[in-house]
Amino acid sequence: MPANSSLFAQLLQLVPLPAFRRIVREEGGERCAKGFTCRMQLVAMLYLQLAQAKSLAEICDGLRLTCGKLNHLGIPQAPAKSSLAYANEHRPAAIYERLFYATLHQAQAWRPGKKRRFRFRQPLLTLDSTTLELCASLFPWAHYQQRKGAAKVHLVLDNDGYLPTYAVITDGKVADVTVARTIVFPKGSIVVVDRGYSDYALFRAWTQQGVFFVTRLKDNAITATVQPLIRPARQEIVSDELIDLSSEYAQERCPVLLRRVVVRDTTGEEIVLLTNHLTLGATTLSAIYRERWQIEIFFRTIKQCLRIKTFVGTSANALAVQIW
Repeated sequence: MPANSSLFAQLLQLVPLPAFRRIVREEGGERCAKGFTCRMQLVAMLYLQLAQAKSLAEICDGLRLTCGKLNHLGIPQAPAKSSLAYANEHRPAAIYERLFYATLHQAQAWRPGKKRRFRFRQPLLTLDSTTLELCASLFPWAHYQQRKGAAKVHLVLDNDGYLPTYAVITDGKVADVTVARTIVFPKGSIVVVDRGYSDYALFRAWTQQGVFFVTRLKDNAITATVQPLIRPARQEIVSDELIDLSSEYAQERCPVLLRRVVVRDTTGEEIVLLTNHLTLGATTLSAIYRERWQIEIFFRTIKQCLRIKTFVGTSANALAVQIW
């Protein structure tokens, strides 16, 4: 590596390149390739994010004009626009999905120890999704409404360090609950979700798997009090009780003992929480649900700092490559 390597080259050193080469080999990413390597595609797509490029031409011209000789980036020359477009459309996005998890594993190993926000040692995870609006005429595979297209990024955020630990990219029609059913959480973990994930069968499955959840109770839910619990002296806790979901529909799908906690927020509005964790304090459960806001901050940050709202390719594979 030259002593005067660019900042871009130094950032590229953070990518686990040995793992990347292995992934490319296993996924057959360079099968029948004629000079355009996956390393060149990786450099080009990272340049897209760091330089906030708006098109394939801007990526290729930027690498060609602003970086001078490109040997410090590990590529012989700037890619051609047509080669990059073809690679984004045809080379499997699974390469960059696997690279995401390899980089995540490396980041978790580098993460310094920090004081835990909560006393419990169970993993605290937040599950949510964000919608990326697309032009229906340019992205016909992502047709969402009559004149709109959309893709979704479903994400699990680890609240101890605020790193994403799992992600799925789907079109906009896929419901949040559908993806939640496919995710296997570690036993004993606490999952925070909003009301979009209210599904009694899902709650029963998580309870049987030893996974705890904290969410908001739907307004039309019918409940029956089993046992009132001692309410802490803090004014934000209005009530705390063990309940059953008493409707015939709910009893068929979730016949388990749950807990209902009513919390008053800073504006005076009452928020009704539902959980299957029967031992944590009501104040702690309230603080856990407030932690859900961190994933909204994460989504806002990546949309402001990365280019994942406008895309340089229109196929599903090209969109996934850019996001991963």
